[in-house]
Amino acid sequence: MANRRDFDIAFVGLKPGIHVFEYRLEDQFFLNYGNQDFSNCIANIKLHLDKHAGFMQLKFDIDGTVNVNCDRCGNTIQQQLWDEFNIIVKMTDEPEIMNEQEEDPDIYYISRGESHIHISDWLYEFVSLSVPMQNICGNDENGKSLCNQEVITKLEQMQAKNINAENQMWKGLEQFKDLEKE
Repeated sequence: MANRRDFDIAFVGLKPGIHVFEYRLEDQFFLNYGNQDFSNCIANIKLHLDKHAGFMQLKFDIDGTVNVNCDRCGNTIQQQLWDEFNIIVKMTDEPEIMNEQEEDPDIYYISRGESHIHISDWLYEFVSLSVPMQNICGNDENGKSLCNQEVITKLEQMQAKNINAENQMWKGLEQFKDLEKE
């Protein structure tokens, strides 16, 4: 992972207005966060920090690619990352209490005495949320699925076998159906 300070923004020295920060995250960044459902991540984040008196507006624009496994066949496919997230950081005398009471997840409180804001956890969260929830190989130009056909055939065989097993399991109950009418 990159140096922790790479993700600290010294906002005290910044003039009011918009400031742009750019980050490139790769697999190494995610090591401290445990196993991920993706690999070969190349995430480009552009952060627009709009500083005001007493608060800051942060807009994170996420772009890039990751490799994920197809939900249907398990093939590795590349997915596009794209999303944007907004957070308002407010300065207060009791940030711990305010953060506990705040119901809006897009508002975060820091102490008035703070000089830096650490954003690596937000970067991790926002990149993770940018990975598409459904990952399927898709179709070629002729409309044929790009999924691994061996796996799809095996899944179809297993499904047919399960349906047959379910029918056999309930087969003996038919005799009790007529008893209920008597």
